[in-house]
Amino acid sequence: MSRHPEVKWAQRVDKVFITVLLPDAKDAKVKLEPDGVFSFSASAGAENHHYELKLDLFDKVNVEESKINVGVRSIFCILEKAEKVWWKKLLRGDGKTPHYVKVDWDKWVDEDEDTGSGPSDLDLGGMDFSKFGGMGGDDAMGDFDDSDEDLELPKPGEQDYDKNEAEEIGDDPSEEKKEEKKEAAGTT
Repeated sequence: MSRHPEVKWAQRVDKVFITVLLPDAKDAKVKLEPDGVFSFSASAGAENHHYELKLDLFDKVNVEESKINVGVRSIFCILEKAEKVWWKKLLRGDGKTPHYVKVDWDKWVDEDEDTGSGPSDLDLGGMDFSKFGGMGGDDAMGDFDDSDEDLELPKPGEQDYDKNEAEEIGDDPSEEKKEEKKEAAGTT
């Protein structure tokens, strides 16, 4: 039995942002059709559960200009709309939006605040995007490896400390430690 991954979405007048949240996805396949059908499948988890998703988007999209980034924790897609109009909702039809599809408030901009400047106002974290188009066939996206590893940042207090820079501003931790040791030993 297939499961559904969590999906977040936001839009601009000319784009739709879709993020499929599925950590450690294996054999991720994404297919985008010009009439607005977005399909996703992958396996994930310790037990390799199979995840599938098919979204009938509100309107048509430009497959050739749309982009995708497959990361370790999520699959992020920028779908170019065929017409530069604000969509009333993500999915066509009158049915209720599935529980696993949610608004991405981190990327959301209201229609009256949309400047049309595109992703330049959106922090994409230096992601490398592949084009959706030009791959053809039923398997439009092919198989993806986790080639885009997430950046591991040092924890606060563990970051590299430039000793020369610290001495210039009078904040050398080694000097501080020496003073603490002297005070603890009672020899000031």
